[in-house]
Amino acid sequence: MARTCYKNATRSCSYIRNVMALSFFDFISQAMAQPSLFVILLLVIGVTAVSGATDAPNAIATVVSTRCLRPNVAIALAAVFNFVGLVGMTYISTAVAKTMFGMVDFSGNTDAALYALMAAMIGAILWGIFCWFFGIPCSKSHSLIAGVTGGAIALNGLAGVVPSEWAKVIYGMVFSLVAGFLLGWLFVKIIERVCKHVNRQAANHAFTGIQDVCAVALSFLHGAQDGQKFMSIAMLGIALSFGNSTPDSNGFPMWLMITCSLAISLGTIVGGKRIIKSVGMDMVKLEKYQGVAANFSTTFTLLFASLTGMPVSTGHCNTSAIMGVGASKSFKRVNWGIARNMVLAWVLTFPACGLIGFLLANLFMMFA
Repeated sequence: MARTCYKNATRSCSYIRNVMALSFFDFISQAMAQPSLFVILLLVIGVTAVSGATDAPNAIATVVSTRCLRPNVAIALAAVFNFVGLVGMTYISTAVAKTMFGMVDFSGNTDAALYALMAAMIGAILWGIFCWFFGIPCSKSHSLIAGVTGGAIALNGLAGVVPSEWAKVIYGMVFSLVAGFLLGWLFVKIIERVCKHVNRQAANHAFTGIQDVCAVALSFLHGAQDGQKFMSIAMLGIALSFGNSTPDSNGFPMWLMITCSLAISLGTIVGGKRIIKSVGMDMVKLEKYQGVAANFSTTFTLLFASLTGMPVSTGHCNTSAIMGVGASKSFKRVNWGIARNMVLAWVLTFPACGLIGFLLANLFMMFA
């Protein structure tokens, strides 16, 4: 099977260097020689759908908790603009994809690398389902990153990790938590000062409209962030099947963008309510202007991270922003018990998914 792949190595140059021209029929043709590609695509669709259920609802949690939009309307809006964001941001910046491609090294035996990649995604999916079942907004991004890292280590040892690129994950995690909290606190203070003498009813009417716009922006940015992460894994699998360990990061084929967009939207529709309740309703009670402050904070952190190539979690950004807004009045207004459980889930994500990816990769590679 590996020999088939390398026979196509000359053709791989045109496919990998011009990935946006890679048709679905080209993919099918290569997958007939490397059946594991079909499995990888299905797993990418699965992990993207799980992200839609566990991570995408964070973008609309505040607009629901402040009663600006009904849950079903907000979920439908998120589904649409996750789709738009995933496709649209690809034409603006692929910085996040470049980080995903560069942080691990899957070079070596092609079949073993594909099996290791499959194992990594299975680990991320299992962890995501676990967190979704218990209503914990885990980071699907970090689940995927940890699982892929575990698979790369199983394949190439510690040489499978590229520290300079992997550091961006740590930068992004710290940035999303610190910036989200501080900006949430800052924005709510600014709004309170600016609107101090404004009629409360008129202000609430304006804040409702602003939150609706913010929900659109956040859903767009979530699709932009997570879409590139998951599509990167699909393209890595395609590149490996052609004997190339590093795919081009200048874009993605349209059929792949549409497939992942539909998956993330479907996941949001099916599983969104559980996470919205945990983040937007249970952790801290928000007024409309506080929801605006939280959304401003999350929008800024997501946009900055997307343009600088830091793979961050929408959940990290939004949850820390809500905590910052709540703490601006009093630290007692934040349900720190729920916040503690969320942080624990985030801390466990890297070792849990990394270990699952590592163990499954070693198991799968026995059959390569």
